[in-house]
Amino acid sequence: MPSVRRMDHIGITVADLDTAVGFFIQLGLEVEGRMPMEGEFVDTVTGIPESRSEIVMLRAPDGGASVELSTFHRPDVIPGPTTAMANAAGLRNVAFQVDDLRAMVDVLDADGYGLVGGIGEYEGIWLMAYVRGPEGIIVALAERLG
Repeated sequence: MPSVRRMDHIGITVADLDTAVGFFIQLGLEVEGRMPMEGEFVDTVTGIPESRSEIVMLRAPDGGASVELSTFHRPDVIPGPTTAMANAAGLRNVAFQVDDLRAMVDVLDADGYGLVGGIGEYEGIWLMAYVRGPEGIIVALAERLG
């Protein structure tokens, strides 16, 4: 029976690719590559005829799964909800483990990316917070305590 081998990447479509890339770089991800995408392959996979997009692949320093940010030049990006909360159906957050959650929250807050709620502590083991980034993207940040 076929099975999943590993998590490869998560894809996020944005209107402003450079702002989104900057946000994820600020989190500590590194750009692996940037390229335009168009042609029969992309049209077939996306189901969008004559599409033209641009993607940026970013990877965390540990080499785990990547984040693929993309924007469409043809057809235009269709805006999605930017204020959805955790109980809204659909993909709600991308999670990262960080070294110093409070410092990361302060850095992001200084750039206008605020907390969705607050910083919670789970049984003295984890600190966790949701931060709303560009275009409503929610990132879950977690710091292992001790």
